[in-house]
Amino acid sequence: MLNFIYYPVSAVLWLWHTAFAAVLGASSGLAWVLAIIFLVMTLRALLIKPFLAQLRFSKGLAEMQPHIAEIKRKHPGDMQKQSEEMRKLQEEKGVNMFLGCLPIVGQTLVFIGLYHVLRSFQNPNIANYVFSPEQVQSFLQAKLFSAPLASTLMNAGDSFTSVAAVAIPLMIIAAVATHFTARFTVERQRRIGTEVTPQVRLINNLSLYVFPLGAIAAGAVMPVAILLYFVTQNAWTFAQQHLVYRRFDAEVPVP
Repeated sequence: MLNFIYYPVSAVLWLWHTAFAAVLGASSGLAWVLAIIFLVMTLRALLIKPFLAQLRFSKGLAEMQPHIAEIKRKHPGDMQKQSEEMRKLQEEKGVNMFLGCLPIVGQTLVFIGLYHVLRSFQNPNIANYVFSPEQVQSFLQAKLFSAPLASTLMNAGDSFTSVAAVAIPLMIIAAVATHFTARFTVERQRRIGTEVTPQVRLINNLSLYVFPLGAIAAGAVMPVAILLYFVTQNAWTFAQQHLVYRRFDAEVPVP
């Protein structure tokens, strides 16, 4: 049903693995590790422009808050009139809801695709989307240090110690990066004057505390390969916040 996601994600992963396998060898676990990392980097590089659009969207929303309050004051209880006025306001300010959500939607779709593709590496005699049976077997044998990339803490069996030695640090790194990324976002909301509604406060608290704990809990049932995805994704987000915001602030000064 979601082949329009699975095949492109599989194809990009295949391209990177093929490139690294040509240097490191088809059976190299490092080739698979690098392929997953560069898959994330490819996606995030493609989403830089939408991310900048998201920043402008956020700043536009902050600038709109006084106008929105005025619209609600003028048309209390008239939801239809409020919606019409807010649409006009969005057009006037150039705020595009779709562009504001695009980076999150893109990252979510790629995660769904990658998770499905990696979980579909099961039978070494059956192809997996664009991967041949030989490549499926290569993935099933691939390891990060001594931890199989396809293993989880829950199904590690005799390899539990080896998997735990790799998975637990990755889970902790992902959780810490998630927390500090959220802290940076909350601080920026304060700087640009975003109205802290009860809904915003709830999302901020979830991002600061619940999501990092969720990363640790989910890590217990996620394959090591997916944990690599999370760590790379979070590391990119953390670095991007500091580098891109600096450029954006120079372009559009934050009050």
